[in-house]
Amino acid sequence: MLFSDEITFNNRDRRDVYDRIERAGTIDYETARRSLNMDPEAFGHHVAVLQRDGIVTRTADDELRIAFEDESERFSPDDGPEVTIRQAQQDDLSGLVGAIREALSDQRYIEAETVADVVESEDVLLRHNEVEKRVFFVATVHGDVIGWIHINAPTVEKLAHTAELTVGVVESYQGRGIGTRLLERGVEWAVDNGFEKLYNSVPSPNEGAIEFLERHGWEVEAVRENHYKLDDEYVDEVMLSKEI
Repeated sequence: MLFSDEITFNNRDRRDVYDRIERAGTIDYETARRSLNMDPEAFGHHVAVLQRDGIVTRTADDELRIAFEDESERFSPDDGPEVTIRQAQQDDLSGLVGAIREALSDQRYIEAETVADVVESEDVLLRHNEVEKRVFFVATVHGDVIGWIHINAPTVEKLAHTAELTVGVVESYQGRGIGTRLLERGVEWAVDNGFEKLYNSVPSPNEGAIEFLERHGWEVEAVRENHYKLDDEYVDEVMLSKEI
């Protein structure tokens, strides 16, 4: 899936159609047309072109949404049910937020907590525009989200080669290789989309997250002392990164 600034729009109205759908995440066809005050024939043409190019999909319920990768990975851990890893869709929003909050219920992961707050308040998962690039992959069991990886990238030219990453799995499914598979999928996506460096920030008490990343080749790049205040106690921020 391409970001909007990587898509060649040779028509301003078509770009407006794309941007309207992207901002909404999912939007009713007629609602989108009316919000743009666009002629029905012209709007239909632009949607058809975006569908043809694999940029936008139109559902059976006549809703428009940004197209998602449909490639998924399935594997069965030795001690658990089949797990599917795929790109998150708008319908996964509530399940994803719930999984993040459950995974963090007994530990601190400020960046991931912020991600959950932002997507819940915006009610949009995917961001592919000139302001922000945001994508999620989820691990699901029987359709329920039990893990995630999130990649968010700045659009400032001098930082466009970098992306921030968060990853996690709910406690009952930890220790089965799911986090590793999610991390591999996220790194693969970042490489395919031209990123060169990933980074993550974790409060120092979250030793499990730090050790997990270090086992997968991440390095501590810096430590900001007393950066977070958790339960009236100041703790360090551990900043990790990985060249890819």
